[in-house]
Amino acid sequence: MNYKAAIFDMDGLLIDSEPLWQEAGIETLRKFDIELTIEQYHTSTGLRTEEWIEHWFHIFGISMEHAPEATSTIIKKSIEKIDERGVIFPGVNYIFDFFRKQQFKIAIATSSPLALVDVVIKKLNTGFVFNAITSAEHLAYGKPHPMVFLNCVKDLQVRPMECIVFEDSFNGMIAAKAARMKCVVVPAVTEQTNPKWGAADIQLKELSEFSDELLKSL
Repeated sequence: MNYKAAIFDMDGLLIDSEPLWQEAGIETLRKFDIELTIEQYHTSTGLRTEEWIEHWFHIFGISMEHAPEATSTIIKKSIEKIDERGVIFPGVNYIFDFFRKQQFKIAIATSSPLALVDVVIKKLNTGFVFNAITSAEHLAYGKPHPMVFLNCVKDLQVRPMECIVFEDSFNGMIAAKAARMKCVVVPAVTEQTNPKWGAADIQLKELSEFSDELLKSL
């Protein structure tokens, strides 16, 4: 296959923001007397914030009338925390340079709001403009639905089967595969031995492990 584009998730893949989203989410749920464990949190990574709140409110029997306020609170807290403490992962500059040398189009497809994308791009300081940036923020469906990836493909003007997606979450992996794209997963350290990543085409410990040989193997 002649691949033409590399599409990257953002949170937990390019920037170490998942612990900060976790902080914001757990802090917000505590206002409703919900104490979420780390294990519970990891079962819902990759969801949009409104879907994340709906998921946990349903499980713990909290009225959905509080959902909009809780969603806004989490987003606001997360953006502030990531702007202040978010750190770019090792290997990010490497992987962008790798695909630029291959003359790939490079894009971001995220569940996060565009306001956060702006914060992260400033931190990336890559020196180049992405060929496309798509967010599931206002879509009818977020990941694991493939819509955000399919929208990205339209903006890139390539076919889904010409794309390689890099993800860190299970929901993102499922969305990429549903979009008929190859998927490389880079799970969190605590999640790397989970057999659920078997659906991915390649699993890495960090982005810098990707190579010409792995590209040819896809």
